[in-house]
Amino acid sequence: RYYLKESKGSRRWLLFLEGGWYCFNRENCDTRYDTMRRLMSSREWPATRVGTGILSSQPEENPHWWNANMVFIPYCSSDVWSGASSKSEKNEYAFMGALIIQEVIKELVGKGLSTAKVLLLAGSSAGGTGVLLNVDRVAEQLEEMGYQGIQVRGLADSGWFLDNKQYRRTDCIDTITCAPTEAIRRGIRYWNGIVPERCKLQFKEGEEWNCFFGYKIYPTLRCPVFVVQWLFDEAQLTVDNVHLTGQPVQEGQWLYIQNLGRELRNTLKDVTASFAPACLSHEIITRNHWTDIQVKGTSLPRALHCWDRSLHESNRNGKAPLKGCPVHLIDSCPWPHCNPSCPTIRDQFTGQEMNVIQFLMHMGFDVQKMAQQQGLEPSKLLGMLSSGN
Repeated sequence: RYYLKESKGSRRWLLFLEGGWYCFNRENCDTRYDTMRRLMSSREWPATRVGTGILSSQPEENPHWWNANMVFIPYCSSDVWSGASSKSEKNEYAFMGALIIQEVIKELVGKGLSTAKVLLLAGSSAGGTGVLLNVDRVAEQLEEMGYQGIQVRGLADSGWFLDNKQYRRTDCIDTITCAPTEAIRRGIRYWNGIVPERCKLQFKEGEEWNCFFGYKIYPTLRCPVFVVQWLFDEAQLTVDNVHLTGQPVQEGQWLYIQNLGRELRNTLKDVTASFAPACLSHEIITRNHWTDIQVKGTSLPRALHCWDRSLHESNRNGKAPLKGCPVHLIDSCPWPHCNPSCPTIRDQFTGQEMNVIQFLMHMGFDVQKMAQQQGLEPSKLLGMLSSGN
């Protein structure tokens, strides 16, 4: 099942893959089934849903794609959209993420997708990783069906993870504490997960888990993909065992967090189209405030518009970047929320809003030391922080 909002005059289609972590063995899939049933079965899904952010049909909320045909594909496969296995004797659950996408495409062709000019496959979190894993396959499927004219593109939001060392190593017990590589390694086997052929060929047999990590699969993709990623992604910090609640953060953790931002920024430097604000957050494109965040003075809908234009123009002439219309936007300031347009921070326990200074102090930010490093008076640094520069 999926949700469709048609827009009769439009030849643009937006297919959105929902996120929501994953489960990778019988125990944690059973727990997921008990506690998050909607991510395991479509039985209790509502009859209709309201699109928000890039799925909204209000031009104020969605200046970029409000007029497109919108398709929301809920996530019930728990396999990062990679599975291709049906329920069997040994498997209590079916994992069919990759097949669900193929089936939806088949059905939409009869509903107007066949005359589309552009199909944007978008997704957040596990859905963002799902975009990286499926965008080329969708393009191939449409070509094989005889629709060569449809330009297939990807928009991956908060699905670009690092297979880095955890801040504190933990054994792989449940979804949240399991190191990213180990969880995916186990998951692929459990789901019978498939990865794109071109990526698979880069790695030894049994090493397909590499293709779930953006910076490793991206160079093998043929379709253009726009990557949206918070430099300090909350899901990444969670699997790395950095917990920002309760006790103030030790210096080691503060350095780890800054280093994570640096590493992530590095993996994005060759990504043609990207939007990476220095904020601590997770997911953005379906949030109704997604138009407020800016990197270097450019909002995300504007950057997506520029990307559309650059793809449109590059079909006609050389790849000269468009003046005043940037598509590679990555914050260079070094710590979480050094960008004044970041979303508000809330305390995970109380839900109270925190201002940036409270938040940084809580995270173990040492004003004296930082001021010294930046060659500033401490009071001047505090002033800059509170005004958000």
